[in-house]
Amino acid sequence: MDRVRSHVLICAGTGCTSSGAKKVESAFQEQLAQKGLAKEVKIVETGCHGFCEMGPLVIVYPEGVFYVRVQEDDVADIVETHLLKGRIVERLLYKEPLTHEKIPSYKDIGFYKKQQRLVLANCGHINPEVIEEYIAEGGYEALAKVLTTMTPQQVVAECKKSGLRGRGGGGFLTGLKWEFTMNAPGDKKYVVCNADEGDPGAFMDRSVLEGDPHRIIEGMAICGYAIGADEGYIYVRAEYPLAIKRLKIAIKQAEDMGLLGDNIFGSGFNFRLKIKEGAGAFVCGEETALLASIEGKRGMPRPRPPFPAISGLWGKPTNINNVETFANVPIIFTKGADWYASIGTERSKGTKVFALTGKINHTGLAEVPMGISMREIIFDIGGGIPDGKKFKAVQIGGPSGGCLPENLLDLPIDYDSLIQAGAMMGSGGLVVMDETTCMVDVAKFFLNFTQAESCGKCTPCREGTKRMLEILTRITDGEGREGDIELLESLAYNIKNTALCGLGQTAPNPVLSTLRYFRDEYEAHIHAKRCPAGACSKLAGFTITELCKGCSLCKKSCPVDAISGEVKALHVIDQAKCIKCGACIAKCPFKAIIKG
Repeated sequence: MDRVRSHVLICAGTGCTSSGAKKVESAFQEQLAQKGLAKEVKIVETGCHGFCEMGPLVIVYPEGVFYVRVQEDDVADIVETHLLKGRIVERLLYKEPLTHEKIPSYKDIGFYKKQQRLVLANCGHINPEVIEEYIAEGGYEALAKVLTTMTPQQVVAECKKSGLRGRGGGGFLTGLKWEFTMNAPGDKKYVVCNADEGDPGAFMDRSVLEGDPHRIIEGMAICGYAIGADEGYIYVRAEYPLAIKRLKIAIKQAEDMGLLGDNIFGSGFNFRLKIKEGAGAFVCGEETALLASIEGKRGMPRPRPPFPAISGLWGKPTNINNVETFANVPIIFTKGADWYASIGTERSKGTKVFALTGKINHTGLAEVPMGISMREIIFDIGGGIPDGKKFKAVQIGGPSGGCLPENLLDLPIDYDSLIQAGAMMGSGGLVVMDETTCMVDVAKFFLNFTQAESCGKCTPCREGTKRMLEILTRITDGEGREGDIELLESLAYNIKNTALCGLGQTAPNPVLSTLRYFRDEYEAHIHAKRCPAGACSKLAGFTITELCKGCSLCKKSCPVDAISGEVKALHVIDQAKCIKCGACIAKCPFKAIIKG
């Protein structure tokens, strides 16, 4: 076997692939062949490294040099300068925005410093399509320990002791859910992984499935042993083709090595996994709708009780957890429940993975200990707001969550604190908004999403969200009426109290949270017919401020003669004539005209 002196790790997650990672890999293969290094340097495709804003990412080992935004044309320089001459290509290093310091190791980059990567530990560092690389990092040790040294009751007790709560939204204690299913009568039981990640801006589960699929398989197998199940399903949306491909490879590899199938580790425990591809219905993220979809029925929720732990897939006891929850399980049984419980807060243990999107400098994935503040995530890890704009709000928890204002930036991130603030952890989507964002429009966006994704089974969700959306649309169109705010609140609470499933019960949350913290914006839309953020096109008028010097350049540029005023005197815009073309703003040398 030829000796390899260097490894070139190329992020091949969906984000970096869309930015040209495959072309970068092809260029490396071509350049290494030309320079006679093909046998000395090994190229490794990895999963997502999390720093999506800076992709495609390339790490060269053994030095561990971290190159960002690498393009096809940069490869020849890396091969010639770094791999042949041993010098770092400094122009491709990450630069900290304030100090402009060039940082060669990812560990020293601000984006990673406050992270605690447990679930994402292998993502970006191993080839997810090679089971031996997962095993080399301690993979399947937890399953071996569980099957050879512990009873199912001990496994459930250890999971309860860890304090792990479901990472899919509700935050129910994982060990308690396992216990319910373990104790449920029945000779056939199932384990189901909910990988139907449908929140706008969320890509945590996808990245784990793409970057470390064996971790999910191991977590599900441990759960299967604990509850007495010999069969499991991973329900993953068909829009995740790379995740599905790598899951299929991982399942086949685990079967070939005897880590799935019959008599695993000689313990007498049998366990098999199947993949069910979903069609992308958001409602199938609700566990009973998901089960119906696996059974071949239309994905619609059903009343509970009975809960899936008693009567789930095909009427059999079923345990359902999401991707991130299962990904935590091997960590608990490798490190121990006490170690795991030492991370986080008293009631929220461990870490949480967030997808950072919106008006933030460093979009990507961040895994942080529970209890960290929102400010640390957005400004220390996320790099703050681009273009010098001011922070306005953060939407956490997806369409089921809420919008939190600036005065709650120091709120600790844990299940209970977020619920008290009118939001929720959700699956981990985190959308940052700046001063140009209209909060009424944001509420309308999320309600439009949940209304469109409603399965239509129950009247409160089907009709109630439609009426709320109509009111919000009317308000953003400048046709808001007296009493609309009170009507929105009344409808919201009725829907929360009467909808059949979690989708309907939480659909009003973005509206209620924006009313709670940004009520003045609703009032401005309704009473003053003005959008303070200048984002609602039908309300976005232009105003000339006291900074006006009366130069008349705006007046001369206006195509509809909507501006009047004498030379060296304050000018005025006739809102009835104004067509909101923006020509006046472009011409004003004193920045005296504002939109809003």
